[in-house]
Amino acid sequence: MKHLTLFKWLTVLTCLIMFLATFGGGIVTKTESGLGCGNEWPLCNGKLVPAHTVASLIEYSHRAVSALAGLLSIASFVAFLRFGKQRRDLQLFSFLTLVFVIIQGIMGAFAVVFSQSSAVMALHFGFALIAFASSLMMALGIRQESRYGGLERLNRYPRVSKGFRNLVWFSTIYTYLVVYTGAFVSHTNSAGGCSGFPLCNGQIVPELSGGVAVAFAHRLAAASLVIVIAILGHFAYRKHPDNRELRTLGVLSVILILMQVVIGMFMMWTMSRPEVYMFVALAHMLDIAILFGVLTYMSFLVYKLYRPVNRF
Repeated sequence: MKHLTLFKWLTVLTCLIMFLATFGGGIVTKTESGLGCGNEWPLCNGKLVPAHTVASLIEYSHRAVSALAGLLSIASFVAFLRFGKQRRDLQLFSFLTLVFVIIQGIMGAFAVVFSQSSAVMALHFGFALIAFASSLMMALGIRQESRYGGLERLNRYPRVSKGFRNLVWFSTIYTYLVVYTGAFVSHTNSAGGCSGFPLCNGQIVPELSGGVAVAFAHRLAAASLVIVIAILGHFAYRKHPDNRELRTLGVLSVILILMQVVIGMFMMWTMSRPEVYMFVALAHMLDIAILFGVLTYMSFLVYKLYRPVNRF
């Protein structure tokens, strides 16, 4: 692949800025700074450079980082389109990065100018997560191209079963759905619907209405996700002794989901202390973003290992 060094730096920078844009969106939500610039876009309260209020600085910084992510996505897509034709998989990931950056940018602008429902706003974080995962796949793909000669390294590994491939894909899709329920909890301000842990308001099954139902549904989804990831980690580690990469990813997935449980517990315990709760909630979001990135990479890996390696 031509200009490999330039590709490496471009994809790494794109992935980093994409992560900061995704993380910044979480900060905007948790600090309720979404209207820090009023109902205006792209200006902020009628100005190109906003007044120095906390809310406007948070919202405006997120807009600036997201715009930079968009520019880098365009640059990555054009670079792969011109010089990366032998890696059609990376061309696809660069295209997905660009598309979902544009979609979540448009959704962000509409959320500011027009009132949007909580269900739609929850998708905003979900699309940003897909953009981040796609940019991560680009960065990992170029790293493998430079260090291991690309996809040919997979010829060293045995094929995976159809059942394991489907398990990985199901785990990835289900993780995304659980993330959506968590984003819906945030955008409906339902985090306090279930107080205490592991019980919800002191009950195994609380009265399911309003914010309580939303928060309890997310708890159930998250609890079942722990089971799904535990099963995935077991099969990745025990059934693939000759594939160190899959085993490592399986173990990492289990560690990340257990960390998510611990962080979730701290969220319940710190809810009455907003200055601490915000940082714990951001850690919760950071952990699930990394987990989704790991599962996305596993999904691509098992796709390639289920059949003979080719150039996509």
